[in-house]
Amino acid sequence: MSIYVDENTRVVVQGITGRDGSFHTRQMMAYGTRVVSGVTPGKGGRDFEGPDGGAVPVFDTVAEAVGETGADASVIYVPPAFAASAIMEAADAGVSFIVCVTEGIPVLDMTRAHALARDRGCRVLGPNCPGIISPGKTTLGIIPGRMVIPGPVGLISRSGTLTYEAVHHLTRDGLGQTTCVGIGGDPLIGTSFVDCLAEFAKDPDTEAIVMIGEIGGTAEQEAAAWASANLSVPVVGFIAGRTAPPGKRMGHAGAIISGSSGTAAEKTKAFEDNGIKVAKRPAEISSLVAEALGG
Repeated sequence: MSIYVDENTRVVVQGITGRDGSFHTRQMMAYGTRVVSGVTPGKGGRDFEGPDGGAVPVFDTVAEAVGETGADASVIYVPPAFAASAIMEAADAGVSFIVCVTEGIPVLDMTRAHALARDRGCRVLGPNCPGIISPGKTTLGIIPGRMVIPGPVGLISRSGTLTYEAVHHLTRDGLGQTTCVGIGGDPLIGTSFVDCLAEFAKDPDTEAIVMIGEIGGTAEQEAAAWASANLSVPVVGFIAGRTAPPGKRMGHAGAIISGSSGTAAEKTKAFEDNGIKVAKRPAEISSLVAEALGG
């Protein structure tokens, strides 16, 4: 199985005619994602040409796209100044699952967007995330389909780059994945580690989980405690930023040590105290997963 999305998910792409939106939409379509429509204000009525000669209609608003094509998920590739409004537009239109790839969105804008999405019963993945992929079924975002294979491992990560590296090692070693989820590295995100762990806990095909965290905040500690109390499958962890100095932002907006709880050492300890084996390097993740699976 998979979590959040599958081969039946019907996708509308916001910003489909832009440089990034058009490139990644064609990549998604080539993988088999059911992209049913796109949205670019002022360009409604056109068709977007897919990689195989197929085309999807472009609308001026998400409400029109949902009404005409029945889209139930959205992927957002619009500039930071407009991305929060794009999230709220999709939520207002009745989209139930939104992937926001855009980085650099002002935090104040996201406080409003997340609040409205919650009020509408909509789940947001991101922002500043690579998206989600269920191998052999669908991909929403920018995770390359060629690096994944179906299998029993679920993956959750705050880092896009480390998502790719971890999946590369898993696939190389024959450890396929049920779903890989990039939750994003901003201070305010719509879907947490715990949210994903709860979904994986309901998936009978997920036999092990990889959780990739980084410095800053306490999300990893909360997830470790939840996993210990609620999960029956093994979890392997990795924490990025072991050498980061306090007070320095490292990459993601949320990756900053503002207290002892945000350090790599504290997060690693929380993992280990809750029975999660921790890799010291990304290349070690697959061997720990294989060991956890009894391989």
